[in-house]
Amino acid sequence: MVVVAGARPNFMKVAPILKVLETRSECFPPVLVHTGQHYDHEMSATFFRDLALQEPHHYLGIGSGTHAEQVARAMLALEPVLEAERPEWVVVVGDVNSTVAAAFTAVKMGIPTAHIEAGLRSYDRRMPEELNRVATDSICDLLLTPSEDADANLRREGIPAERIVRVGNVMIDSIVAHLPAARALRAWEGEGCGERRYVLITLHRPSNVDAIEKLTQIIDALCEVARDIPVLFPAHPRTAERLQLIRGHHRSKRLRIVRPMGYLAFLSVLSGARVVLTDSGGVQEESSFLGIPCLTFRENTERPVTIERGTSRLIGTDARRIVPSIQESLQQELTGPRPIPLWDGHAADRIVASLLRVRDDFKRGM
Repeated sequence: MVVVAGARPNFMKVAPILKVLETRSECFPPVLVHTGQHYDHEMSATFFRDLALQEPHHYLGIGSGTHAEQVARAMLALEPVLEAERPEWVVVVGDVNSTVAAAFTAVKMGIPTAHIEAGLRSYDRRMPEELNRVATDSICDLLLTPSEDADANLRREGIPAERIVRVGNVMIDSIVAHLPAARALRAWEGEGCGERRYVLITLHRPSNVDAIEKLTQIIDALCEVARDIPVLFPAHPRTAERLQLIRGHHRSKRLRIVRPMGYLAFLSVLSGARVVLTDSGGVQEESSFLGIPCLTFRENTERPVTIERGTSRLIGTDARRIVPSIQESLQQELTGPRPIPLWDGHAADRIVASLLRVRDDFKRGM
């Protein structure tokens, strides 16, 4: 079995799957392919260490570039790997360019392909990730979904029921496995913050960080928030690059803009935060599982279950909404985690069981 990952959000999802597969090596030994879509140390290597991930069997090194360049490079580099490995399954996760590239390559080669985290939809075609999700789901043989809404989305698109299996959220498996170690780090103290006495920020989407005027408005708002409570901002490399253009004009000792964090350090500061402001889909899920109030700085989300049953709230992308939204959240009492079905730390077991069952059904039908 070939498992493909390429970007930070993928690593937390493949780690639990690889761990389960390693106990089933007599069935299909796992082969990890890292496309190299995220290649800097903070966004890749530290996650392998923190998640105890094996070194990838194949590193494709596709690097940065336009969407077309990344997809093309990944397909060209992956084809000879799959030709040599000839796996029983290719497993792709999430919605990045590596995901759709690997799915297309495998399906065109006639290799059964499974998509983990299938069926998520924002219904916003301006998002490259939405196009990746729709395209990947349309061609994969097995669609493994995290939640009921994802099943419904796929059914509306005409996907046969036999291709859809709800397995839960595999990223939660990583949280369950690593939360004790992350909490023990108390990483917020290293940033000069007290537990539940800071706001955590993550922003990386081009619509929020590429335009200097928009990013300046966001920083102005965060400086205002920081008058009342420290603000911790681990800056994605893309965001950090843009912040260099404005940081000198916006100084606040209580707005702490820091380098990207590894998985354990970030999970630690997320678990200790009072409120989180984010445009990340994964952080919406993580904060909901942990019971941390989450303000989603987007107009829509492909993870509505985090709003309906979790702790996330959409506030749009107007920077003027940041201060009142955070102030409102700070005044509310913490309610704690809200259980979401199958977000229980055992999704990887259900994923591997599904892959085995479908494989065995196929063999019996031959």
